[in-house]
Amino acid sequence: MTFLASAPSAGATWLSGTLLVAAVLALGLLIAGPALRRHYPEAWWLCVGFPAACLRVSATWRPLMAGCGLAVSRKPALTVVSGLVGNGAAPPQPRVPRRSAIRPSPGGFWFRVRLLPGQVPEDFVKAAPAMAHDWAVHAVRVALCKPGVVRISASATDPLKNPRVPRQRGTGRLLSVAVGVVEAGAAWVIDLRRIPHWLIVGATRSGKSTLINALVAGLAPQPVALVGIDCKGGMELSLYGPRLSALATNRAEAVTVLAALVGETQDRMALCRANRVRNIWGLADGVRPVPVVVIVDEIAELFLVAGRGEKDEAQAAATSLVRLAQLGPALGVFLIVAGQRVGSDLGPGVTALRAQLGGRVCHRVADPGTAEMTLGDLNPDALHAAQAIPPEDAGTAVLASADGWERARSHLVSEQEAESIAAEYAHLTPHLPGVSDAAGGGFTVRLERLDHSE
Repeated sequence: MTFLASAPSAGATWLSGTLLVAAVLALGLLIAGPALRRHYPEAWWLCVGFPAACLRVSATWRPLMAGCGLAVSRKPALTVVSGLVGNGAAPPQPRVPRRSAIRPSPGGFWFRVRLLPGQVPEDFVKAAPAMAHDWAVHAVRVALCKPGVVRISASATDPLKNPRVPRQRGTGRLLSVAVGVVEAGAAWVIDLRRIPHWLIVGATRSGKSTLINALVAGLAPQPVALVGIDCKGGMELSLYGPRLSALATNRAEAVTVLAALVGETQDRMALCRANRVRNIWGLADGVRPVPVVVIVDEIAELFLVAGRGEKDEAQAAATSLVRLAQLGPALGVFLIVAGQRVGSDLGPGVTALRAQLGGRVCHRVADPGTAEMTLGDLNPDALHAAQAIPPEDAGTAVLASADGWERARSHLVSEQEAESIAAEYAHLTPHLPGVSDAAGGGFTVRLERLDHSE
């Protein structure tokens, strides 16, 4: 009898103790939450932000799907209406797309959704802004996982505001450089072996030069040859002078250098043919020629013409660039083409070259035509995202390829740091046999051809 009387008291004591502990934890989170979020954002997200986001998604999923037109009635419309009129019963709940468990990611979350019959991924892409608003997150992205299933990824805050700079830029792979961070929180890696040629555009102070600084800083320690084409008198690329195997500072020099590079690709083709391989990566280490990365800064200066003579030079440069883009991936020649403005008004050579540049990076641009030329042929959503980049978000860009698109931000690499890195690794600048010199602008342009007879 005594035991039965004391049992409710013990249960009440346990319940009150649990409530007290919960209240203390909640109070502690309220007090320490701002400091935890500021100093340990990942821990704050896992402890507070992610559970709250899961509750919001669960609470709003059904009404959100219905409001966005993604719910489907379980009965034909006439059957539902007749049933309501006949007996006043409530309509059956519509079917909504089934989702998987919500899983955390750095600064966000993701889950998969199985589409209902008749739905396509574009329906969910259109609903992404409404999802971001209802879930109180920065952005929602929708991607196709497999037929009938999409992946919905949400970022709680903008991860590009204060990206973390990595301790090292190298990725351990040849011709691969970590230049920044993508919106999903992962490293932004430019891998020239995977996507050989890139087009980088951006207005003044948009972050274009900073991206090139980061790219050169990551390539400088690698066994590659860097060739510069800078028709603005070398004002930009001369920073990397000690690490460049060749530097052209005007269009005449650029034509000479590009023609020599085309000759280099022909020599490499002969070498591959003699060794019965389809590309230089099939050659032995002692035989394989050094990879060459050609950086063209301000492409408009290379194509703008004011007379017949300049038109012939621009046409020759365009032809050489297109040939290098077509032959380069198999022969170890890669293009990085940059500029403030890229448009069809520069001539057909620009359009033909653009088609060969599989990787695109678009910072804030001064005219819509440049953004259209850069991204319009790949993805209209990427084009809209690039046109929405505000002036204060220097370094933020939209990168796109045949694999898709995403927002990214490059790490800040100053001119002084880029110049220091180029000087530090000047001893790695390849010396290729067969020299073609062209003087001008105080710089010597040197492109050395391989001697395959050695």
